[in-house]
Amino acid sequence: MSARDALLSAYQTLLLAEGQRATTLEAVAAEAGVSKGGLLYHFRSKEALAEALVDRLEELVGEDREAMRRAEDGPSRYYVRTSVWTDSPLDRALVAVAQLAQESHAGARAAMARAREAWLELIIEEVGHLPTARAILLIGDGLYFDAALTGGDHAEAAHFGPDELMPVIGHLLDSAPRCARPTEENRA
Repeated sequence: MSARDALLSAYQTLLLAEGQRATTLEAVAAEAGVSKGGLLYHFRSKEALAEALVDRLEELVGEDREAMRRAEDGPSRYYVRTSVWTDSPLDRALVAVAQLAQESHAGARAAMARAREAWLELIIEEVGHLPTARAILLIGDGLYFDAALTGGDHAEAAHFGPDELMPVIGHLLDSAPRCARPTEENRA
């Protein structure tokens, strides 16, 4: 891992653990085990760190989107199946950028919107019906949120995992009206 990547990972780790306000340049340097000058050599400001983290997220979302496109069981099932916290690089970047977005960081908010649109686009291509595609996206979001609230522990019967929801996804895919492209009529 390069020094730049190590610094960016330290920034991401602090965002996850402490939130945006506690993530100072001094704290990032200390977390990475470098001097503040070493940090400033690679990143001139907190904004530069934030921009680099957004870039990292966009790269990881691009990789995920390609995996989603190639998934044997299709984009919808892939999205729901992978909508659980696994502490993956994508998970960590997504939640760290979400921390920035919650603090009104415009670039982070835009990146989060682009990620959702990228995933939704593939689901729409598969389903052909925007409301059904949005429902599938929201099911995945709900699984991710549930995992965040429970720490990923689905031992309690009240929590659902992706396996329990695959029949629901199959039903949605089978019953969705087929349209070549979403139209104003099926956008409602």
